[in-house]
Amino acid sequence: MPTAAKLFSGICLAVLGYIVSEILKTQLPSGTAFGRFSEINSVIGFICGWLVLGSRAGRGFAAGISNGFTGVAALTFWGLFVQSVYEMVQESMKHRYDGVVEAIAAIFEIGVKLGEHLINAPVILTLLVGAIASGMISETVSRHWR
Repeated sequence: MPTAAKLFSGICLAVLGYIVSEILKTQLPSGTAFGRFSEINSVIGFICGWLVLGSRAGRGFAAGISNGFTGVAALTFWGLFVQSVYEMVQESMKHRYDGVVEAIAAIFEIGVKLGEHLINAPVILTLLVGAIASGMISETVSRHWR
């Protein structure tokens, strides 16, 4: 059932996904073809906000902040996974893998490589502040609009 809390949670995590993607673009090597990197992560953020954060709204502000961290963790996991699969498919089209097992293993290797770029102060600070803000916004909206 759609609620205002789910909508606002989705919007919050979509914006957070876009902002973190833009920060990551400055961290990745120059000349990297990003394509729709930020937009895809924004859509993933909306989905995680709607399903993870918004569905748990209305349990109090402490739980809301905790749910914000859960939503950001889901956004981070699914963002890394989707971008890794996309990169693997791009590489497989160039016949870089000898078999299916090697291609699947490459998903995790690419994910670890991308995940290393997440471990820096601007990204971590943005994710922490975004998690707290998203959780509080979700709780506030859930209290005011039912």
